[in-house]
Amino acid sequence: MQGIPVSTHSDTAPPTLVTPSLLRDWPLPAPGEDKYSRGSVLVIGGARATPGAALLAGAAALRAGAGKLTLAVAESVAVHVGVALPECGAMGLPETASGSVTGEGLDLISSYLDSADAILVGPGLDDPDLAEDLLRALLEREAAAGDKNDGGGPAVVLDAFALGALVNVQDRCDPWKGRLILTPNPKEAEILLERDLKDLPADVAEIADRYQAVVSCQGLIARPSGPDAPEESELWKITTGYGGLGTSGSGDVLAGAIAGLRARGTTGPQAACWGTHLHAAAADRLASRLGPLGFLARELADELPALMLELNT
Repeated sequence: MQGIPVSTHSDTAPPTLVTPSLLRDWPLPAPGEDKYSRGSVLVIGGARATPGAALLAGAAALRAGAGKLTLAVAESVAVHVGVALPECGAMGLPETASGSVTGEGLDLISSYLDSADAILVGPGLDDPDLAEDLLRALLEREAAAGDKNDGGGPAVVLDAFALGALVNVQDRCDPWKGRLILTPNPKEAEILLERDLKDLPADVAEIADRYQAVVSCQGLIARPSGPDAPEESELWKITTGYGGLGTSGSGDVLAGAIAGLRARGTTGPQAACWGTHLHAAAADRLASRLGPLGFLARELADELPALMLELNT
């Protein structure tokens, strides 16, 4: 397990700043000998109207170094997704008449759920009620496995509508304890807290504690307190990034990068700190070449390999 630079968050102590120096002292796992040694990512999302979100997340996971990728999307777009990203495996899931992914059909991807090192749920889901059905089905499947996982199993990253659905299933989330990573934007953070935001660092730490999850939100990363963690939440802050990150699909790239890094064998906090920094630093690179606004989310992922090389040497 990778070591973790520790900073204890309190009302008076500032978060640890995520700098290139900190990341070089917190190196990513070695590349390994083949794709199997770099982990497998399963992305569940991609409704008929929004397959691009799953594509963006999946491409970012591969750019972050994951070895294998499967995209489980609405059946009507699975072939198109597989052609658009030939490096992935594409699986079709049951959908409604309007093309929204339902909570049914997990048996179709059972082997991928069992073999994944990181599962990302949310990019491209477009119905909040069906997203909740999907989370319930995933949790019921894990609960049915009983002690088989013994606290292990793949990391679970939740984004977009899957975050809103989490509020209604938080009493069932024990199977994901210690494996959960959340990537909310401020509006989604308010949904998770069921109130308006007051002080973002404290609010992100509260989300981490409430859901016992690592959280990345607006450049702040929190690790929860608990019996296997520090007595108080740990907090980190990203020190870079442009306003151009506020563009369609940017959050999908962030979630995918974190999932890809987590699949490689990092810890949750390390994946979130590295992924959030890389996402922001990629925006810096694009802003310097193209201007602070107008670059595309898909271009962020293309910057990740060079940035990792610079930071991990």
